[in-house]
Amino acid sequence: MGAAELARAIRSGAVTACEAIEQTLQRIARLDGELHAFTQVFAEPARAAAAEVDAARAAGRDLGPLAGVPFVAKNLFDVAGITTLAGARSRLAHRPAAQDATVLARLRAAGAILVGTTNMDEFAYGFTTENAHFGTTRNPRNTAHLAGGSSGGSAAAVAGGLAQLGLGSDTNGSIRVPAAYCGVFGMKPTFGRLSRAGSFPFVASLDHVGHMARNVEDLALAYDLMQGADPLDPVCADRPPDPAIGALESPPPRPLRVGVLDGWFREGLDDESTEVLERVARQLGATRRLELPGADIARASAYVITAAEGGNLHRDALVTRPESFDVACRDRLLAGLLVPASMLLQAQRFRRRFALAARKVFEEFDVLLAPATPSAALRVGQTRFELHGRQVNARAHIGVYTQPISFVGLPVVVAPVHRPGRLPIGVQIIAAPWQEGHALQAAAMLERAGLCSAPVTP
Repeated sequence: MGAAELARAIRSGAVTACEAIEQTLQRIARLDGELHAFTQVFAEPARAAAAEVDAARAAGRDLGPLAGVPFVAKNLFDVAGITTLAGARSRLAHRPAAQDATVLARLRAAGAILVGTTNMDEFAYGFTTENAHFGTTRNPRNTAHLAGGSSGGSAAAVAGGLAQLGLGSDTNGSIRVPAAYCGVFGMKPTFGRLSRAGSFPFVASLDHVGHMARNVEDLALAYDLMQGADPLDPVCADRPPDPAIGALESPPPRPLRVGVLDGWFREGLDDESTEVLERVARQLGATRRLELPGADIARASAYVITAAEGGNLHRDALVTRPESFDVACRDRLLAGLLVPASMLLQAQRFRRRFALAARKVFEEFDVLLAPATPSAALRVGQTRFELHGRQVNARAHIGVYTQPISFVGLPVVVAPVHRPGRLPIGVQIIAAPWQEGHALQAAAMLERAGLCSAPVTP
């Protein structure tokens, strides 16, 4: 049962919140020993919150649009009274958070119940959720494979039926990659659309927050509930809310103009992913192919900014206690400290040019299609894969198609294509800035046609 459907059932009295939470906690206890999606489960607080929802219903009070719905949060989001780890053992001794992160608080205000925090790459620097301190999160679709990262724990929890909704963050692809690997719907809104207040930073000029769900209605509903300006986040835009649910319920005034990104976004793509992308393009009536010139430079520039800002953020700890870091994270952060200022400035200059070029494309198209990853989920422990005819480092190259898009803050919905007996493959549906509704509409069309879905893994 999805989030919106479960909330309706709880409001009607067909199901109690206590029953829903108890079933969720039992499923977590049964499955998470193998999946390792959670870093902490809040069993008793969740039960207490569910009892409050049921008491409110009995008293005739408004329960909220997500009444009793279980959700999870990547463990870089502040949870009041809990230490925010951001995947790092070095943060275990830090003080607990004084208040919830803004987006988490908004979901709770809508009646949703937090059941736990989820595993991630240390400090969000990675695409695999292979964490030296807290273990590797496995893919519910096939536990021999990775869940992706860095929001892998949230993706695995949603795909495995351990929660209806999962909060994540996306700097270079950290929602889109695990959504594609685990076969769930994922959303990275426009840079500045959702507040980042109360989320542990990675790269301030590229960080987004977003979420994952098992259907488009849930994705749109949670997005609507988390929108709104926030004085605690200076880049959270003071724009009118963009009512996504309304957009899904009303047919678009004209057919969506859909293009398929070629060039950089087709090079290196394996045969299975190419076939999936073509199926999605046919379903949406996309016949035009186009290139986004400079996508390769955009990706390289994103790497430069990521390394430099990430390294600078952790500079003191890298100098005084480098042994406290996950080695895979530490070495890349140290390399970031050595990035010349001139290189960083050039990357930021190119970012402006690339953003203008991307926006011009949307004068002709409403959404663009691109692969989310070069292939289906890699195997646990796999360190290399083939890209452009050569073996490359897996951690560094899984986000080859996601980085150019988040580099300029475009909104994206990942739609998963499930294939019997095989791992799912995700497609990016990219919209113009502040036009999340177009991406959600396209995803809903694919869902209604039966091409894209996110079933719960038994």
